[in-house]
Amino acid sequence: MSSKNRYPVLPSRMTLMQLKIRLKGAEKGHSLLKKKSDALNMKFRKILTEIKDVKEGMSDTFRHASISLAEAQRASDDISFAVVKSVKTAATRVKLRTDNIAGVALPVFQEAEVSKEQHFSMLNKGGEQVAKCAQAYRDTLSTLIRLASLQTSFVTLDEAIKVTNRRVNALEKVVIPKIQNSIDYVTSELDEEEREDFYRLKKVRNKKLEDQKRKKEERKKLYGEQKARELEEEEKLLEAEVSDGIAVGVASGNSNTGLGEDVDADLF
Repeated sequence: MSSKNRYPVLPSRMTLMQLKIRLKGAEKGHSLLKKKSDALNMKFRKILTEIKDVKEGMSDTFRHASISLAEAQRASDDISFAVVKSVKTAATRVKLRTDNIAGVALPVFQEAEVSKEQHFSMLNKGGEQVAKCAQAYRDTLSTLIRLASLQTSFVTLDEAIKVTNRRVNALEKVVIPKIQNSIDYVTSELDEEEREDFYRLKKVRNKKLEDQKRKKEERKKLYGEQKARELEEEEKLLEAEVSDGIAVGVASGNSNTGLGEDVDADLF
């Protein structure tokens, strides 16, 4: 396995446990980011549909406003002086608030109307035509504010979706495969160490058996078969006595600590 496709780790049980924890966290993070991306995409498509509807209706709104302006100008020759005189403060203000969509703050523009009361004193219904024209342009302004809010949210969502998708792809294509390859590498190394230990123990056991067999053959040559059998029995008795002595020592140690009273009673 190439070292470029995994993390540089030392093969051990602790490392394996840490890698499994990291893998679980990465998979959970990938799942959450995937859900976030789906939620952002749903909101993105909804805003796109609203932008399309608003832009399709803007032509009628602007046409109505232009017609109202032409009618107001026809009703009275010059309305600029009357309009400037009637305006004291801004009739419309815009407030900014934010909507939280899956952890992404979307700016939303809200229209805050201060005052709509404007009086035009003109002849031959000129004031009425100017008021209609002002209302038409207020509607146009409301449409523009809504469109600006939607387009700002659209751009913000587009950037957030790109960032989220990059993170999802990084986890899915880079991080999780690297962690999985690292786990496979550590597991294979640990399995290899276990096989080496088993082979080593097997060789040691075979070596001991060969030594015992060789000693038996040497005794038979030196002392004869009967004498070699007696020596083997003596060695077995000696080993048994040593084992009993070790057991008695352990029992006496337990009695000194107050834990081996029953063992002492059985021995004596």
